[in-house]
Amino acid sequence: MTHLNGSFQDTGYEEPKKKKRTGLMILLGAVSLVLIALLVAGGYLLSLARSFDSGTTKLTDAFPEETLRPEKAETAKDATNILLLGSDTRATNQGGEEFAELPDGGRSDTMMLVHIPANREGVYVTSIMRDTWLDIPGHRKAKINAAFALGGVPLTVQTLEGLLDTRIDHVASIDFEGFKGLTNALGGVEINNPIAFKQNLANGYAFPKGVQTLDGEEALAFVRERYAFTDGDYQRVRNQQLFVKAIMSTMMSKETLTDPGKISATVQEFAPYVAVDETLDAMKVATLGSSMANVRSSDMTFFTLPNNGTGRSADGQSIVIPDMAVVSEFAEALKQDNVGQFIEDNGL
Repeated sequence: MTHLNGSFQDTGYEEPKKKKRTGLMILLGAVSLVLIALLVAGGYLLSLARSFDSGTTKLTDAFPEETLRPEKAETAKDATNILLLGSDTRATNQGGEEFAELPDGGRSDTMMLVHIPANREGVYVTSIMRDTWLDIPGHRKAKINAAFALGGVPLTVQTLEGLLDTRIDHVASIDFEGFKGLTNALGGVEINNPIAFKQNLANGYAFPKGVQTLDGEEALAFVRERYAFTDGDYQRVRNQQLFVKAIMSTMMSKETLTDPGKISATVQEFAPYVAVDETLDAMKVATLGSSMANVRSSDMTFFTLPNNGTGRSADGQSIVIPDMAVVSEFAEALKQDNVGQFIEDNGL
């Protein structure tokens, strides 16, 4: 792996001119890992779940007012929906504007909705592209990541709950540094890269096609890159999903699960960079973990929120246009706890 010292700059949720932003779309697989793989491990390593709980910070106001939220459907009352958010406290836009003064750090460039069905026979992870053009409650139509900038986690939850008419049970957010530490604590993560590419920076990483092991810095570059691909964010999302499964496989491997030192180091390294809602405590982690004891990375299904490709908003922003007809089907599948059938029916 070739490494040349370089830096990365990210932008805000506006895109005034073509290819201005170098979008951050951080891999939420790191969060998925802690809230899925760790949940699984938590069933037989309760002390680690408690360590995770004590090491993380709490999102004290993660949800909107109760009157603004949908009821949980009776058919899905035993299913669990977790919203995973990725953020970078170091991020600035190209003009150098800091986002720290905005709610909850002012940005969330990656969003995944994790649906754990009542039968616990799989996990369904929906990537929501940061440029998805939606109605933001109390505001105008905008990219979904604008909801985070305008109203933090509660407005983001309200936007997605309104879109999907589905209750979100838990929220977690991870900062970049924790993702690096997680990858390194695992001793690196092996991937099978389908497309050779080089990070589009003067001083960046090169990723050959084929099997390779990434350390934390390399993994960040792998999941961040967008400009090296003709379809931009779409390939980046595929790379993110590929890495989620790879890191999940590493975490759930016999070599990791039988190495208490590695697991302990992973939790201790990662937890300080994770924030979770107040209801996601150690007992909840252990309960979910015990119910998911048989889940492995091969049982995880990834897809992107159905969309009709890219377009332009009235004010000239580059946006992703949601396919509302199929999104409505997805919303119904979530309420019926039948996401697997929805994916099969739509060839996702």
